[in-house]
Amino acid sequence: MTSTEPTVVDFPLRKPGVAFPPPHYTDYREKEGLVLSYLPNGNRVWLVTRHEDVRAVLTNPKISSNPEHEGFPNISQTMGVPKQDQIPGWFVGLDSPEHDRFRKALIPEFTVRRIRAMRPAIERTVEERIDAMLAAGNSADLVADFALPVPSLVISTLLGVPPVDRDFFESRTRTLVAIRASTDQQRDTATKELLRYIHRLVAIKEKWPGDDLISRLLATGALDSQELSGVLLLLLIAGHETTANNIALGVVTLLTNPEWIGDDRAVEETLRFHSVADLVSLRVAVEDVEISGQLVKAGEGIVPLVAAANHDTAVFECPHMFDPSRSARQHVAFGYGVHQCLGQNLVRVEMEIAYRKLFERIPTLKLDVPVEELPFKHDGVLYGLHELPVSW
Repeated sequence: MTSTEPTVVDFPLRKPGVAFPPPHYTDYREKEGLVLSYLPNGNRVWLVTRHEDVRAVLTNPKISSNPEHEGFPNISQTMGVPKQDQIPGWFVGLDSPEHDRFRKALIPEFTVRRIRAMRPAIERTVEERIDAMLAAGNSADLVADFALPVPSLVISTLLGVPPVDRDFFESRTRTLVAIRASTDQQRDTATKELLRYIHRLVAIKEKWPGDDLISRLLATGALDSQELSGVLLLLLIAGHETTANNIALGVVTLLTNPEWIGDDRAVEETLRFHSVADLVSLRVAVEDVEISGQLVKAGEGIVPLVAAANHDTAVFECPHMFDPSRSARQHVAFGYGVHQCLGQNLVRVEMEIAYRKLFERIPTLKLDVPVEELPFKHDGVLYGLHELPVSW
């Protein structure tokens, strides 16, 4: 166990003008043990930055993802994990064995085979969005016109949302994830409206089941209707903004590294390189536990920094370089262990199809502003772009 006093640093909230991942992540990794920080609310937390240590935290049974535990490090009202009495079925905030019940019910919906069967529908969605952009002129905001609608429409298809309702579904989803363009009140209203809609949709599927995820989950009887509604909202939120951010960031990266356009390996490297969910894997120690030689006491918060782990030079050579030829599969962009993202196969396929179709259909695609002038997200839990002005 380390005998030195831990280094204390400001909590690494993103700031305009500072590169992401922030350069001080490198300094954190070089410190002995862990780095101590304080949340905006004053609670102390341990920052975990090395790839090996992040994996260890995410698989340690003495460390919990449940926000009910004292000391859980919710960063703010809009950057936290809801409790079960707030949204039943939000199972990423549960530990085993409760968490396992939800995951077991959902795993068959996200197998490689199931996602492969969705490819034609995903390709149609992507093609339709490109058609709409081309019909509107020779420029677009690739976030609003492509990156955000594609995952929303794909999830709509997955859930069996009727086509007539998809504009409502997509608009409320967009409000929910637009940290800068909407207020807390607007996001709260959108959440309630989506939950009410999902409740009604579940009731409809109970009477008239179809070939969709909701109908299949109802048939298993594994979840009650309240839990199922919460699960569906989680799938919607978790699968929407993360995918949208990766699509937009990947397009920027490919436009500035055009030698990799058309190479499907760019998907995995984009996931590692950008690590959009840097601050998502919040944890708290429920027993005293030693991490990297540092004693973490029960009740102390832990924040594994995913982007820091994915830029660890002990695992990835020259991690600051975008290099799809590297083996990047050991990244933790989707988390690690029992909480690893269920929808990762779907995200990969959406990204691959989005990049391929976009550059095939619009080979003259270009950025309308320099990269350094793009409005990157410094104000939300996920990294990404607020807007992406492009033309062709």
